[in-house]
Amino acid sequence: MTTEWPSGLDVGALRSAGLRPMPFRQFVLKTHGRCNLSCTYCYVYHSQDQSWRDKPVRVSDAVMERVADRIAEHAHSHALRVVEINLHGGEPLLTGPGLPIRYVEAVRQRVADETGGRCLVHAGLQTNGTLLNRRTLDALAAAKVRVGISLDGGLARHNRRRVDHAGRPAWPAAARGVRLLADYPDLYAGVLSTVDPQVPVGAVYASLLDLAPPSLEFLLPHATWSSPPPGMRTHPDGPGPTPYGDWLAAAFDLWFDAEQPPPSIRLFTDVIALLAGLPAASDAVGTSPMVAVVVETDGTVEQVDSLKTAYHGAAVTGVDVFRHSFDEALNHPGVVARQLGTAALAATCHACPVVAVCGGGNYAHRYRAGEGFLNPSVYCRDLEHLIRHISRRLGGALREFG
Repeated sequence: MTTEWPSGLDVGALRSAGLRPMPFRQFVLKTHGRCNLSCTYCYVYHSQDQSWRDKPVRVSDAVMERVADRIAEHAHSHALRVVEINLHGGEPLLTGPGLPIRYVEAVRQRVADETGGRCLVHAGLQTNGTLLNRRTLDALAAAKVRVGISLDGGLARHNRRRVDHAGRPAWPAAARGVRLLADYPDLYAGVLSTVDPQVPVGAVYASLLDLAPPSLEFLLPHATWSSPPPGMRTHPDGPGPTPYGDWLAAAFDLWFDAEQPPPSIRLFTDVIALLAGLPAASDAVGTSPMVAVVVETDGTVEQVDSLKTAYHGAAVTGVDVFRHSFDEALNHPGVVARQLGTAALAATCHACPVVAVCGGGNYAHRYRAGEGFLNPSVYCRDLEHLIRHISRRLGGALREFG
C-alpha cells in the first residue's frame, strides 16, 4: 500500500506551531460489510479499494462495545455536547433492525455514563430501502433512529444503475420501502441521489418531490483524475464541458423558483451559506474541517469511504478501536490535510476567485495517480459553473427585492 498524501506534511511541526485538530463529531459505524445490491457506480464494491473482502460480514458485540467506549471517551475528553452516529454498510438492514438498534443503544448508554448526560447522541441509518417494512420502521422509530434512503430518482428509469447481484432492478422493492417510510415523517431523514447528467433534471426532481422527502442531497459520482466520470476532461486547464454543473444549475433553478417551500438540498444551502460568508455543513464544498470518521465491522478506523475510489488503502489510518483512541486518528496525515482549510489546496485553487466557496470540492475527487490529492477537483469546472450560477441567481433576487 502506498500513501499519497500532500508531500512535506509534517504533523508534529503543525502541532508544535499551534494547530489543534477539531474533534470528530460524526461517526459512521459499519454494521454489515456486504450489500444486497450491486449498484454500478458503488464506491465501496466497484472501486480501486477491495478491502471489504477481508472484513467480517457483520460487526461483533465486542467491536460494538469497544466502539461505544471510544466514542464516549472522545466525547468526554473534548466536552462535546452532541455527536452523530450513522449506521452504514453495505446494507445495514441485512441484519434486520435489531443489531443496528443495539449498536445505537450501546453508544448512547456509554456516552451518557461518561459525560454525565451532557452529550446527546443523534442516530441515523442509511439504507437502499429494499428491506424496509413496517416492523423494521416501527422498531427504528421506537429507538429514535432516523432513516435516510439512497435513490437516484422517483421512477424506475432513474434507478437503472441500482441493481442486485443478478442485474435485476432494485426499484420495485425500494419504491415500496420509501413509500412506507413517508408514513413516518418523524423518522424520515431524506433522500440521497447520485447525479446522472443523462437523465432529465425536471423528471428526476419532480419524481423525488413525489416521495415527500424532508431533505434531498445530490451527490456527484465519486471519481478522480485517474478514473474520471464519463464525458469529463482529464486535465483542469482550459475550458471544457460542464455536464454535472449544468444539471445541478438546472436543479437549483427548479428548487429556487418553487412556489411552495421545497425540501432542503444541502449542496445548494451550503453554496448559499458560503457565498454569505458562513460555514458549510458538508465536505462537498467549502473548507470546514473534516469531523467525520468511519469504523469498519472489524473495529478498524478509516477515513470516509469516498477515498476508496483513489487507490487501495487510501482510507486506511492504521488505527483500531482496540488499541487506539479516536484522538490518535486525528494525527493521521490525511485527517490533518482535511483540517487545514485552504492550506491543503493546489496552487490552481488558490488562484481561483471562487475558492472560498468551492474549497477544492470533495477531497477524493482531487486525486491523480502519482501526484496524490494536491490537485483541483475533477469536477472543478462543474463546481465553478454551479457556484457562479447560484451567485447570479441570488444577486438577481436581491436586486428584485431591493
